[in-house]
Parts: sequence; C-alpha cells; structure tokens
Amino acid sequence: MKAFTRLTATAMPIDTLNMDTDQLIPARFIRKPLDDNYHRYLFSDLRFNQDGSERPDFIYNQDPYRKSRIIVANRNFGCGSSREAAVFALVACDFYAVVAPSFGDIFFNNCFQNGVLPVRLDEETVARLRAQLRDQPGAAVTVDLESQEVTGPDGRRYPFEVDRFRRHCLLNGLDDILLTLGHETEIAAFEDSYRREMSWLY
Repeated sequence: MKAFTRLTATAMPIDTLNMDTDQLIPARFIRKPLDDNYHRYLFSDLRFNQDGSERPDFIYNQDPYRKSRIIVANRNFGCGSSREAAVFALVACDFYAVVAPSFGDIFFNNCFQNGVLPVRLDEETVARLRAQLRDQPGAAVTVDLESQEVTGPDGRRYPFEVDRFRRHCLLNGLDDILLTLGHETEIAAFEDSYRREMSWLY
C-alpha cells in the first residue's frame, strides 16, 4: 500500500448528497480485474454515455478537474453497498484523499485499508471549500496527515482528527498484511516457544 503523508493537488467538488458506491462504481464492474482499464469504471454511468462517449456536463470530464487527486464531497459520501471496488476505482484514478462532512461507514473503513485518506470536516467548512473550487476551477487543496490539517485554495487551514492507529498505518503504508509481517520476528518466537511447550501436538 502506498504511504500517505501530504498531498497537494487539484481538488474536485462533488455536490451530490448521498453519493453511493453504485455511482462510484456500478455493480457490473466489481468483478473486473484490477488492470489498466480500471480507471474507466470510476463514476462510469455519470461520466459516459451508452456509446462510451464522455458526458461533458459531468465535472470530472471538464479540463480543470481532469487531473484532480482530491475530492471534496457532500454528506454521506460512499454510502450504500460494501463494495471495496469503490475505493479500488478511486485509487486507479489517483484519488488518495476525500474530504466530506460524513461518509458511509464501510466505505470509510475501506479507504484506510487501501491507502485513501477520508477526512471529516464540518458541513459549513466543506461547503465553503466546494464553493471555492467551483469559483476557481483547477485550484489546489492540501491534505496533510502529519499535521492533520486541510489547507483550502485561500490558504485557510482546517484541523481534522484521525484515529491514531489508522494514521500510523497510512503514514507508513501498512495494510493488514504488511502490518502482520512487521511482527514476523515475534510471531516466529511465539511459534518456537509453543512447539516446545506443547510438543505433544507436533
């Protein structure tokens, strides 16, 4: 998993309330392999017409936002089904931070498991950030996990809270497997002592 420390990038405002995981990645794509086409699945039904052409009215198809790496969203972002593929699709498009007043619980947890930082800020603050991003297309936002601050396009800083353990894992790029492997020496020592003490099992 890619470590997350600090990200400064173009941010894209998403005003839709209750943006669910089926809007993030439609169900027909969730069994697709994680290959070079995966980036096309994010927001697929919102981004593309049935013939595969782009829908110019969708914000991600507009030039100032095509290089976005941060999403500033509305309430309850990522609600709906538990599909982890929603986060896979974000990562395939290099989105590594989402700022919103609230998230779907399972989506929120899946973000941390895949190197994406979900940041909760109060609704008024997030609405202000979205307005700035609409007024200044292509403007950048900074999400700093080390200092636990979001810096808006106007330079104003907003502190946020994140669980200490999850912060440690993201800063060090540790998913569950890498976290376990970090205790390999202790695990081996336990197994050796267990074999000695419970030799009759072996």
